[in-house]
Amino acid sequence: MYRLYPPGCGGALEDVVSLTPIGVPRQKITVSSLRDRKFQHEPITCLTAYDYSSARLVDEAGIDIVLVGDSLAMTMLGHDHTLAVTMDEMLHHVKAARRGIQNALLMADMPFGSYHLSAKEARRNATRFVKEGGAEIVKIEGGEKRVPLIRKIIDGEIPVAGHIGLTPQSVNRMGGFKVQGKSLSEIEQLMRDAMALDQAGVSCLFLEGIPREVADMITSEVSAPTIGIGAGPNCDGQVLVFHDILNLTFGPPPKFVRRYGDAAAEISQAVEGFRADVISRQYPDDKESYHLSTDTKQALEMLLERKRAMRTRQIKAID
Repeated sequence: MYRLYPPGCGGALEDVVSLTPIGVPRQKITVSSLRDRKFQHEPITCLTAYDYSSARLVDEAGIDIVLVGDSLAMTMLGHDHTLAVTMDEMLHHVKAARRGIQNALLMADMPFGSYHLSAKEARRNATRFVKEGGAEIVKIEGGEKRVPLIRKIIDGEIPVAGHIGLTPQSVNRMGGFKVQGKSLSEIEQLMRDAMALDQAGVSCLFLEGIPREVADMITSEVSAPTIGIGAGPNCDGQVLVFHDILNLTFGPPPKFVRRYGDAAAEISQAVEGFRADVISRQYPDDKESYHLSTDTKQALEMLLERKRAMRTRQIKAID
């Protein structure tokens, strides 16, 4: 199967047409097909991506859900937490990711402050993600207290993903990024949250930073597919941060992260190599340079020769 991209996506050949093989033909992932995956016991895959190139690579690798997460506040913008990222910044990245996706379901994180003031504003911001950004589903952090506004958004024909457990936007209330659901009372609250969100109609439910036994209980009780991150292997799917799996986070990873590559080392090696070649004048070489045609080169040499001769006569005249 081949994929047709519009002109201007890359090099000179792509200025005409770009035909890129993308492997085994896939069907478009939808919120309905996610639920089918749960009932058919087929694992769901999800990765974050924040721009065109990363989203295209993730999509073409066969990932089911591309999440433009508010984690971009940390991975792309350099903040210490997710609270600083704005709606406009999120929209900018969602639009970029949209251009790289053909088959995956595009999910947008509702950033801190975009749904906290009123259900009306929450639905307006969710609508912007769909209408302006091209997202197909939005994700909202919080449990049963979010049910009224989630229902408002779903009533507006916008699918919603829930997110409970360790919710990064609650970092100040939680006192840091801490595992949730460790006591019986916390487990009971998580179960209430999960059931309330399921009954509200969320299309899937993210479970972050909770014991695997609790995630297993929730997964077996709710009809919505569960997507785990630091929630053990028994969820219906798993999500990780793109930068985490590639060692692009400049710090020690959380316990649940598995590194699948070392892009930091690859990038550093490439950048250091470029610098060394420029300093030693090994880049660019003649093969990496453009050349005049033979006729133009000869004409230029004749012109330069005439200019040199004229300059010589002028100097002699002055003397």
